[in-house]
Amino acid sequence: MRIVSLLPSATEIVHLLGLTDSLVGRSEECNHPAEIANVPVVSIARIRSAEVDGLDIDSQVRAAVASGQQLYLIDEQLLHSLVPDIIITQDLCRVCAVSSGEVCDVGARVVSLDPKDIRGVAESVHQLADALDRPTEGYRVVHEMLRRIEIIRARVAGRRRPKVFFAEWLSPPFASGHWIPEMIEAAGGQEVLGIAGVPSRAISWATVRQAQPEIVILGPCGFDQRRAEAESQAIQHDFDPSWRVVSVDADRYFARPAPSIADGVEQLAEIFHFTS
Repeated sequence: MRIVSLLPSATEIVHLLGLTDSLVGRSEECNHPAEIANVPVVSIARIRSAEVDGLDIDSQVRAAVASGQQLYLIDEQLLHSLVPDIIITQDLCRVCAVSSGEVCDVGARVVSLDPKDIRGVAESVHQLADALDRPTEGYRVVHEMLRRIEIIRARVAGRRRPKVFFAEWLSPPFASGHWIPEMIEAAGGQEVLGIAGVPSRAISWATVRQAQPEIVILGPCGFDQRRAEAESQAIQHDFDPSWRVVSVDADRYFARPAPSIADGVEQLAEIFHFTS
């Protein structure tokens, strides 16, 4: 089977299902596991996020969306030449990856993964495992992800839950949505502005201050920990001195709906309860 993944979370799942060698094409954002580095890149983002700051990225995305411009470019000639059997994409967020409607017809089956919460992440693993004829491996991957999350939930049970704000973007701040508030709850925190199961939303740092969080997690979508820390330098004046501010690798452990969210829950539990 020849697989093209236009979705970082799907690429991770394909790897966990033992099908890394079947991956013949990927998106520019697919960066895990390391073994896929030489897999041909089929799609790239129009906005070169490494070259501009978060505020400029937000402005460019808003302008593109308002004008109806596609945010990703697909190398259709390359995609045709790869002769894929399955192309994996999504329709959850047009900003995050190629949407299914943007994929050209090359005779392949298009599978769209669109989880909105932790349960949906588990279901998307099963969906992809079934499509790739790996149902047993899918059950194993889901079981391990949920087992690890439940271990953390039991470990923090009975502890005082700190008030937490998770910033999915910094300029402007975005309150968390989808699976991230559930991750915070499982790790023993109390998300003060995020809402599970719905998209993240733009707010203001004044709104964050009014919510009086004790811990602020900086996890801008698509950024690693180093980039999150660098972006935060420009908005230090917006932070309340009482906050404990921690940057995380959102790109790897929080923003992508894949089994690695279990790692993210473990990291949050350490931040909330076992480090200071």
